[in-house]
Amino acid sequence: MTANTEAMSVEQKDYRSNSLFFLTFRRLLKQRNAILGLSILGSLLLVAIFAPVLAPYEPNEDLIGVEDVVRRQAPCIHLLGCPEDQPQHIMGIDGNVRDQFSRVIFGTRVSLFIGFTTIGLAVVVGTLIGAVSGYIGGWFDNVVMRIMDVVLAFPSFLLAIAIITVLGRGLQNALYAIAVVNIPVFARLVRSSVLSLKEQEFVAASRALGASHMRLLFVRILPNAIPTLIVQATLSIAAAILEAAALSFLGLGAQPPTPEWGSMLGSERGQVFTAPHLVFFPGIAIMITVLGFNLLGDGFRDAMDPRLAQLGDE
Repeated sequence: MTANTEAMSVEQKDYRSNSLFFLTFRRLLKQRNAILGLSILGSLLLVAIFAPVLAPYEPNEDLIGVEDVVRRQAPCIHLLGCPEDQPQHIMGIDGNVRDQFSRVIFGTRVSLFIGFTTIGLAVVVGTLIGAVSGYIGGWFDNVVMRIMDVVLAFPSFLLAIAIITVLGRGLQNALYAIAVVNIPVFARLVRSSVLSLKEQEFVAASRALGASHMRLLFVRILPNAIPTLIVQATLSIAAAILEAAALSFLGLGAQPPTPEWGSMLGSERGQVFTAPHLVFFPGIAIMITVLGFNLLGDGFRDAMDPRLAQLGDE
């Protein structure tokens, strides 16, 4: 019994060590930038989940008549010497007499929702377009890819502005616009993977055994493109959050009183010298979020690089 148990344990350990997922995860944890990125994003996710608990006020609560505060009041932190008889506002009061800290906390929800929603939609649509186009090939592939090239020819931010101009202002239309401008990136990425994989021996073997086109494409070919998609999607989320913040800054994205960081920057951009805290804290929040996704994306890229993987496993 003991020998059999030890043999099974060794076999299971070998299976796990040879698993692509296990190896990639192990390599990822060796990347310092990935660990830092995971820590940042994990903290932001907790902040978004527990925003009602962490925020001392509702994000749109008007404090006129509730507390003795004034518009654009400087931060008041009791531990840093602010008088105890004054209400504590860690990041100050904004131009509409609302607690800035509460709005920044709730803004984490909005920004993460924007990033995951827009890139999730772009990944799904772009993967379908690129996979079908690369698998079918021929004139169909040429037509589809030329359309993708036309979309990529425009600067993504200007194209997003043009789409919002047609659809109208608002956070929902901004989500659609950001998703559309990111679709060609994933379509071309998946197409290149499909073109390189569809003639491989394992696909030919499955085809010889009578596998259908759907099974060949979605079961045999596409799973091999997932690692590259993960890297690109992680980096694209950071870009999507930046684009959404820029659109809201221009008044094209999230509309007041939505607690979105770009909108908060846009509404107080004229107070850089008179009330710098109203611009500083939302800007820092955007920077930290984008940094977290970029670090994680770099970690994924390094973990999935075959050359670096061989060096790390030796």
